Amino acid sequence: MAEKMPQTFENHAKLVPLFHYVLLPILLINLFLALYRMFTGFSFYTGSDAAMAIGLILVAFFARVFALGAQDRVIRLEERLRMHRLFPDELKAKIDDFTMDQLAALRFASDEELPSLAKRILDDSIVDRKKIKRMITTWRADYQRL
Repeated sequence: MAEKMPQTFENHAKLVPLFHYVLLPILLINLFLALYRMFTGFSFYTGSDAAMAIGLILVAFFARVFALGAQDRVIRLEERLRMHRLFPDELKAKIDDFTMDQLAALRFASDEELPSLAKRILDDSIVDRKKIKRMITTWRADYQRL
């Protein structure tokens, strides 16, 4: 099996080509065609086609949102467990103070870097995921993202 490319801030975002470049354009084209047919010749059938096209867009949207929501719950649990293992006692008391955005970004920080970076993020009230990810110097890859 080929080795995975080392992950960095610049290349960590995940696109699924069949989802982002095939399925979504097909669903959007279907929606626009269904709406066009409905507005140029309204009937029960063109209306139901438009409703189905909207429903398919919603299915694709919620499939992605629900999967990311489940992933966020796992990330929150994993990062809190990792923090309990790596933090000094005075910082362990603040683990519940981290927001989901902070935890999601901190998952990319190496074990060695995590305690000091986490303290800095809490002290400076930094909540922006991108800003936190840019602060990471030693990247810990996450190839399991959805």
